[in-house]
Amino acid sequence: MRQTGTVAAEVEISARESEVLELVGAHLSNAEIAARLFISVRTVESHVSSLLRKLEAPDRRALARRAPEPVDAGPSRTAPVLPAPLTSFIGRVNERAELIELVKAGRQVTAVGPGGVGKTRLASAVAAEVAGAYADGVWFVDLVPVTDAGMIATAVAGALGLGEQPGRDMTASVVAALADRHALLVLDNCEQVVDGVAPFLERLLAACPRVTVLATSRSRLMVPFERVYPVPPLSLDGESDAVALFLERAAAAGRTPDPAPLDQIAAICERLDGMALAIELAAARCPTLGLDGITAALSHPLRMLTGGSRVDERHRSVRAALDWSHALLDPADRALLRRVSVFVAPFTAAAAAQVAGGEEGVVADGLARLAEQSLLAVTASPAGTEYRALETIRQYGTERLDEAGELAGARSRHLRWCLDKAAGLAVTGQDWRARFDLVADDLRAALAWAAERPERRADAYELARHLAELTFTRNLTGESQRRYEQAAALATDPAAGASMLRQAAAVAGCRTIGDDMYRLRRAAADAARASGDTAGAAADLASAATIAFRFSTMFVRLPSHEEALALLTEAREPAGDDPARYDPAARAAVALAEAAVLTDAFGAVQGPPGNAVPETIARAEHAVELARRTGDPLAESAALDALTGAQSWAGDTFATAATAQRRITLLSSLPASPAATHELIDALAIATESALGAGDVPAARRWARRLADHPSLAEVGHRATCRLLMVDALAGDVGEVLTGSVRFLDAWRRAGSPSRTLLRPAVGGVAMIHGLRGDGDAQREWLGILDELDTPPEHTYGYGAVFDAILLLHRGQAAEALERTAPEPGQVWKWVTWIWHHWYVALRTEAAVLAGSPDARDRVAEARTVVTGNPVASALVERAEALLDHDEERLLATAAAFDTAGCPYQSARTLLLAGTPRGAAALSALGLAPMALPATRGTSAGT
Repeated sequence: MRQTGTVAAEVEISARESEVLELVGAHLSNAEIAARLFISVRTVESHVSSLLRKLEAPDRRALARRAPEPVDAGPSRTAPVLPAPLTSFIGRVNERAELIELVKAGRQVTAVGPGGVGKTRLASAVAAEVAGAYADGVWFVDLVPVTDAGMIATAVAGALGLGEQPGRDMTASVVAALADRHALLVLDNCEQVVDGVAPFLERLLAACPRVTVLATSRSRLMVPFERVYPVPPLSLDGESDAVALFLERAAAAGRTPDPAPLDQIAAICERLDGMALAIELAAARCPTLGLDGITAALSHPLRMLTGGSRVDERHRSVRAALDWSHALLDPADRALLRRVSVFVAPFTAAAAAQVAGGEEGVVADGLARLAEQSLLAVTASPAGTEYRALETIRQYGTERLDEAGELAGARSRHLRWCLDKAAGLAVTGQDWRARFDLVADDLRAALAWAAERPERRADAYELARHLAELTFTRNLTGESQRRYEQAAALATDPAAGASMLRQAAAVAGCRTIGDDMYRLRRAAADAARASGDTAGAAADLASAATIAFRFSTMFVRLPSHEEALALLTEAREPAGDDPARYDPAARAAVALAEAAVLTDAFGAVQGPPGNAVPETIARAEHAVELARRTGDPLAESAALDALTGAQSWAGDTFATAATAQRRITLLSSLPASPAATHELIDALAIATESALGAGDVPAARRWARRLADHPSLAEVGHRATCRLLMVDALAGDVGEVLTGSVRFLDAWRRAGSPSRTLLRPAVGGVAMIHGLRGDGDAQREWLGILDELDTPPEHTYGYGAVFDAILLLHRGQAAEALERTAPEPGQVWKWVTWIWHHWYVALRTEAAVLAGSPDARDRVAEARTVVTGNPVASALVERAEALLDHDEERLLATAAAFDTAGCPYQSARTLLLAGTPRGAAALSALGLAPMALPATRGTSAGT
């Protein structure tokens, strides 16, 4: 149990909620928490929603701040997931009723009105009242810190606890998460990003039929189905809400007029047009000025000095109150108020001192005085006391900065503070995420300002570069790619621009967007050429050609073989017939492109149906040697990837596995970067598959587990778990398959059910396990998913044949298994030489023995030659021969071999084939259906 220091009452939190709370405190997304705790994303969302209610946290950021302290048991709370108000909500009975009816009747309602009228408080109160009607909760998103219309979906995703899914933009991730949800989304302060809110809401409302949006804005959003509710000022007649608000806030400030001269208070409220913010500011002055002083101040025609006739009368009343409050401050506090208005997120006294100028202690005193006058809100956090101005006050402060001629200076100091923060953020340490999240909105705002000013271009470039690196580490890969591209556009040196574009291409690779990888590498070639770097341009062109083949399954518009060949030809041109004219990096890049495009070392979609294997190996080995000479581990890893493909086509299973492991060794010590991350994820996948192909199940599981746990795949559980599912299915670890398949299916559905080649073996393996369990309904469900992923040749002749043969042999259908594996391996070599060659050969041999095939002994002898050195396949062939020879001792020995190799299902199957009582018990312990013994079993030595 854990207790927060900021919760007034005790709350009951379960052990699982405590785990989730701790990980929220570490700033993990829901998908990352699900991956860490091995539960579904939906379960995490349920726990987070419960924690928000129980701890009365306004949002996920506030929840994270409460995580470190212990929680004791106590009565449960049921407050909705909305900002916990620091002050009570007064009146508005009619307005609440009217707005509730609109929310019930419409998909999208916008509460509009001038700043300070009370839109946010009214929307929050309404959302709290209707929260119980939404099964999936109420989610509040404050858009004040969002200065870039392209970041709206990111803000919403942050509130929902979503991260970005590679291959999809953040809006698509939000839409997918809410597609089947019955929820109310409150979007507060939409006015400054209205151009971005409108298209976001159109996509959201079209795809999420049970989601309702309540927005607040100074103007309508102009989206389909929008219903507009003009928020009126507080009532001034009868039992006035305005008077009640004044009295309550005056009491909170330390003085309530006694007896309360209601007529005089009503007159003050009327002068302020019933505007909630203006009344609160006036009430805060009651202890020091009294009603007479407030009345005298408001009788001065100050409010007519600003705004002019074009400003709404009610809006002028807020400006009047702000002008009046501002005039009562001493000059130092006025300067402080306007200078801290450049912060878009909560800030500390130390940050304010750097941006506003002055000693931290003096600034802290000034901030406290501003908070006492209701000009700043104060919150406590583990980082210390934080301050924040309401958006209306912040905009007022910015105007005052401009009037004082200090805007550029304050923005410049804020930019310098942001640059220092960005440069100082370490990418290691437990609190890195929290420290980044605290300043991220200010970094973005400073970049948006600097990017528009030519004199700040160098600083903007630096900040964009830092922000690209930081957001990549934070797993905001879509923003990271955009920031790298922004940095490239801001760079004054084309060489620096080329470098940024290469990084952007690497991030696109992590996002599995082949089209962007290809586009950005070609753009890098143009930038390198503009800088006079012909060798760099050649390397970029060659890399683009390689990408077209190496990552062909990641493309929407796949470059043709002819297009890639033209790029390769262009890359060769600067060196002519003398490759030595290139620098080592360019020579290595061109050599790798030749292995990819000319001999299809990667088995690309647009590659030829057959490979000239000797030439493929020769070109791949040449590429590896040239890459090794560069001293660049990433270049060498890419070339080794080509060599694994060439060795696989040659049928050299063990060399393939060894080369794949070389890549892991090469990459494991590299610091995190987009290119290193992309290479490592690919290397872990290839190492998993090649180890499985060589029968090294423990190594395959080790690499697959490392891949599944990689933080960059936390939001794409289907990609993270697909190799692990494949390993566990072939090994027969039923419990692991059933657990992993939950995460896989949940993530795959949330990602929009993408049809990806790499997912098919995992789905086929899960279907096979359900077949072995005798669960026909589940098997049919997973076979249906497999149909959604299409049926390519590798399913028919590769993993599909292997999984089908295992299931048919389990059911005693040896003849059918033999027919399923009828093609000779040489006939379908490209589909079985990768992972499946030894498995295919060994299972084909067992099927021949159990089916009584006349050439069974010849097949055993031939298979033994092929699979020698593979512990699993060798045990399968040994078992087949023992069955053929009726040799019980040799048959039982293979059970131990399967145990050693990490294949519990095949061990249990061996015991059953030998007729031992332990066999049925072992099979039952795995949760599998009884095995049908083949007809030939009766003549075996085990009977």
